[in-house]
Amino acid sequence: MSAVLSRLAAMLVAVALVLTGQVLTAPDRAAAADPGYLMTHFIGEGATGQQIYFSHSTDGLHWNDLNGGGMTLRSTVGTRGVRDPALVRSPDGGKYWIIATDLCIDCGQTWSQAINDGSRNLVVWESRDLVTWSQPWLLNVAGAIPDGRNAWAPEAIWNPATNDYVLYWATNVPQNGATKHRIFYARTSDFRSITTPQTYIERPGAQEIIDTQIVEMPAGVGAHRYVRASGDGQITLEGSNSILGTWTTIGNLSGIGLTGAQVEGPMWMKFRDRNEWTLYLDQYSSGRGYLPVFTTDPSSTSTYRLPASGSYDLGGTKKRHGSILTLTAAEQSRVLTRYANTPANRLQSFNFQDRYVRHADFDARIDPNVSPLDDSRFRLRPGLTGSGTVSFESVNFPGYFLRHSTYDFQLAYNDGTAQFAADATFNKVAGLADAGWSSFQSYNHPDRYIRHYAYQLRLDPITNATGRGDATFRVTS
Repeated sequence: MSAVLSRLAAMLVAVALVLTGQVLTAPDRAAAADPGYLMTHFIGEGATGQQIYFSHSTDGLHWNDLNGGGMTLRSTVGTRGVRDPALVRSPDGGKYWIIATDLCIDCGQTWSQAINDGSRNLVVWESRDLVTWSQPWLLNVAGAIPDGRNAWAPEAIWNPATNDYVLYWATNVPQNGATKHRIFYARTSDFRSITTPQTYIERPGAQEIIDTQIVEMPAGVGAHRYVRASGDGQITLEGSNSILGTWTTIGNLSGIGLTGAQVEGPMWMKFRDRNEWTLYLDQYSSGRGYLPVFTTDPSSTSTYRLPASGSYDLGGTKKRHGSILTLTAAEQSRVLTRYANTPANRLQSFNFQDRYVRHADFDARIDPNVSPLDDSRFRLRPGLTGSGTVSFESVNFPGYFLRHSTYDFQLAYNDGTAQFAADATFNKVAGLADAGWSSFQSYNHPDRYIRHYAYQLRLDPITNATGRGDATFRVTS
């Protein structure tokens, strides 16, 4: 009898613990509800337009440019330009990747060259928090495709059937009597190595296909587990219950007036608070940027509808082909803090007032007539070591900060270490030569200040009037 009572008591305790856990965790789940969206995209042509930009929205329709509308990552590999970025989150939320086309039109490469003899690589960044990113690396995806001539518009989706990612992209290649772009795929677990590329999507005859993006459907919605939208002369919709299985044609968007080559760059977004989706489409033929098309069932063309006039706002920069990630509360807090719209400023020398602090080949100095101007523009971020201090982040090389090493200054990429943070952090104090200006005291060498010497930036102790003038700057726009 005592054993039975003991088991009964244990069961009651277990039930109580379950009920207690439900009471305690329900508010946590509510607090952790996904509050917003992050769009990663590029904004246009040229060396600065073809980089990584971030925008944020709380409703998925009204977007605000982050980082003051400036780039958030810059490619320093391959062609040194990127387009068509895709933002990928691991299933456990512990890692993120950005994968992008290695392409820089009008900055060393023409469209003809990019199509017929372009980069066979993708550019990849990795992060554990969406705010501290690795240096970019090149992933050769088209080199193993016989006569593969480029690699464009990459995307990736987690495949539970194989427990890794299906990475897919477009490559221009002569096959079966036609030279055209086809979609290829390979599998990867780390975006550093891939399986042998295979043909994924090919349209009949000479019809090319370049842009495609897959969205996974929640249980109970629509006829397919996965729906993909592809730019193949129109926006073609297809459905499947397996990423690498058979795909069935659903239709296109001619029913809402989107026909021919009016739009490209399909970009899916599920609204966080309801079973409704937006398929963003780039109105490239008219140059009007992204247009949201709404649907309650991506696998049914009859549910698609155009937006009402004035119902959306893409923000200050032109958004070009990218991807959208729904953010958790923690992710959103980190992103909005890191990429706050801190203004871009210049540091004017006190005793050489025609000269400004700038970087040149990652060296730091003061120069007149700086060109390009952005070489002399910095965002004065909250110090990397904590509040009350400042760090100087480059405008045109985001993630790079002014940092001293053996008392010399360089523009260096933040490696996330405590040593880097200390070397790149300063106390902003009244100017040593003029209290109306500013001087910058080293965080980890408080007897030393930023100063110029023979026009080079150094970290030195200041002992005389010349030194005080050299260590005094005006923060100006």
